[in-house]
Amino acid sequence: MSHSNFHHQDLIRLQDAGRRRALALPEGIDFASNDYLALAGSAALRQAAVAALTRGVALGSGGSRLLRGHTAEHAVLEEEAARFFGSEAALFVGSGFSANSLMLSTLPQAGDLILHDALIHASAHEGMRLSRAAHRSFAHNDVDAARDAIRRWRREGGRGTVWVVFETLYSMDGDIAPVADFAALADGEDTMMVIDEAHAVGACGPQGRGLAADLHGRDDVLVLATCGKALGCEGALILLPETYRDFLVNRGRNFIFSTAPSPLMAEVARSALRLVAAADDQRTRLRTLIEATATEIAPSGFAASGSHIQPIVLGDDRRTMAVADALRSRGFDIRGIRPPSVPDGSARLRISITLNASEEAIAMLGDALKEIV
Repeated sequence: MSHSNFHHQDLIRLQDAGRRRALALPEGIDFASNDYLALAGSAALRQAAVAALTRGVALGSGGSRLLRGHTAEHAVLEEEAARFFGSEAALFVGSGFSANSLMLSTLPQAGDLILHDALIHASAHEGMRLSRAAHRSFAHNDVDAARDAIRRWRREGGRGTVWVVFETLYSMDGDIAPVADFAALADGEDTMMVIDEAHAVGACGPQGRGLAADLHGRDDVLVLATCGKALGCEGALILLPETYRDFLVNRGRNFIFSTAPSPLMAEVARSALRLVAAADDQRTRLRTLIEATATEIAPSGFAASGSHIQPIVLGDDRRTMAVADALRSRGFDIRGIRPPSVPDGSARLRISITLNASEEAIAMLGDALKEIV
């Protein structure tokens, strides 16, 4: 079989299973993006970009950070981010996916254990796939299960460092991790924590510093803060002790061998941090929309997640996509999520609540769900 024929047959299999994907342009009211504070198209970030370009900030970096690609914009962003989040150091990389992959493929060593939540993001799995450390999962958001797994591994002879990996706000379920309990676990079991705050930074916590803001600066904590979601731009910040930052710079293959992120985007991200620090009114407004969504979906029989990510679990892949198409035809940009992005049998609509929507739009969506689902 030729390579092209193999790929064609694979696409047919995906089509038959109801899992073939295609790119679709944004259309209708935004209930799909991660632009939680509506900063991506904001005048404030546009003005920040124009001002930076006017000052002569470059669009491209021209090389990796260890060559000529390290610029003043990268350095200043990292300094300000470390101060803002209260961490010892920060490292700016091209995306949240790259950040998780970089940390987990580089920092845990042979003889260590990466212990991850069962629903951790695909980017963490990519890092674990490349890591020299062993990895195991524990039941979603179950701190007792994580503790049992640590103790079991040690009884089996494990002597290295345990790296506990979890998200504070899960991107497909919208539920929140018991962060304080994980911190207590780290204290009691002497573990490291790798905390993915991708969907919380900007939208949650004091000054938008996330749901794990109280843990920043600890020497056993590394935090991912993405810039491409509530911050409205691109890239990601790893918040961590200085020693770990230096190790990533010296040993992290996807840092060493990647072209540095755009200096312009680093400057825009710096402006975004300042905006979210002063965005308490916007976060209050977002909470109002979250509560309105909970009220509107209740008549359709779906429980509210309590966050700005609201899943409507339908189970069947084809039904999920049919409902998503029907909602889009009515002017709501809602996407269907199917395995392997979510577990088998849990295909769903992922309703993202952002400041791009309104109470009126949410009410209309609630009416449409009652008719269609």
